[in-house]
Amino acid sequence: MKKVFALIAALVVATLAFAGCGGSQSSSSSSAAQSSGAKTLKVGATSVPHAEILEAAKPLLEKEGITLDIVEFNDYVQPNLALNDKELDANYFQHEPYLKNFMEEHKDVKLVNAGGVHIEPMGIYSKKVKDLKDLKDGATISIPNDPTNGGRALLLLQKAGLLKLKDGVNEKATLQDIAENTKNFKFQEVEAAQVPRTLDDVDAAVINSNFAMQIQLDPTKDALFIEDSTSPYVNIVAVRAGDENRPEIQALIKVLHSQEIKDFINNKYKGAVVPAF
Repeated sequence: MKKVFALIAALVVATLAFAGCGGSQSSSSSSAAQSSGAKTLKVGATSVPHAEILEAAKPLLEKEGITLDIVEFNDYVQPNLALNDKELDANYFQHEPYLKNFMEEHKDVKLVNAGGVHIEPMGIYSKKVKDLKDLKDGATISIPNDPTNGGRALLLLQKAGLLKLKDGVNEKATLQDIAENTKNFKFQEVEAAQVPRTLDDVDAAVINSNFAMQIQLDPTKDALFIEDSTSPYVNIVAVRAGDENRPEIQALIKVLHSQEIKDFINNKYKGAVVPAF
């Protein structure tokens, strides 16, 4: 009987020892995962080209121990609100004039430019004419309705010779700033993302390149008139004020300014999106 008890006791000790080894291994694995230094950056972006550029940046960031989580948006308002509310670490969809105007309208939003990446030349498109000089008297032109992109569109229409603005007007130009409109063009103001949908109904439309590409328009081939590479509207990575020096954000900007990303932009978009670094 003593031998039986001794055998049972030995088995119990062995079982506990085995379980203890298993628990120790699991704990060790967990600690290793926690101490590996792996970090995640959650970045909001519109789909084309911003999310595509971020996808190209993913493997480069992984080499820096950073996982990139891309959250796609289809408007120009929610990405800034989500960033300000700490639902994102950064966003990438806008140029600085838009950001500054957004913060003027939303006093509680405190965001800053962490670095410029590319320019999306704005273009004038039409399904009704093949040359802007053929636009008829009273033709309707759709433009973005937000202050900075709307003003940008009017400046482009002026550069194309379709109208003349008051002297000294900048990117905040409005329809009230039109000084000359000899062909009596009518203007339809629409949310920037929706302007491409108006093409079938209007005579011409001024469209941001990212939204033009979403409906398979090639800005370098299909635009009747387009901004050149001197455009000041560089698309930026925005972060909350104070976060621009975070190591993860600095790593993101470094990757987005790399030769690999420059080559990706040039090869994929062939002039429809222009690196700004």
